[in-house]
Amino acid sequence: MSGFGSNPGPVPGMTDTAAMMHYDANKRSVLIAYILWFFLGWFAAHRFYAGKMASGLFMLAVSLISWALTAIAIGYLGLAFIGLWLLIDAFLIPGMIRSYNRGIIASLGR
Repeated sequence: MSGFGSNPGPVPGMTDTAAMMHYDANKRSVLIAYILWFFLGWFAAHRFYAGKMASGLFMLAVSLISWALTAIAIGYLGLAFIGLWLLIDAFLIPGMIRSYNRGIIASLGR
């Protein structure tokens, strides 16, 4: 079983059936990404799911720091930034998932 967000390459001599099974086992779903966005968007779960690790870590860090700084009111600026980012991500999720799935297909062609 592959790790979260990993994209293992094909096995040499893989048949078309095996390649299709590999794709089906590793592809991502837009529906699952939206569920993660809705419930865990503040923690960038949808970005981690789509394989966007760097931006996911940045979003998570800004979110956590902003929540910690709400006690002195400056954290609300960071939360507003994350809220805007989440709104934009609502439109970007299908493309992120399509890109991830195309990466799997490309790795099968090697």
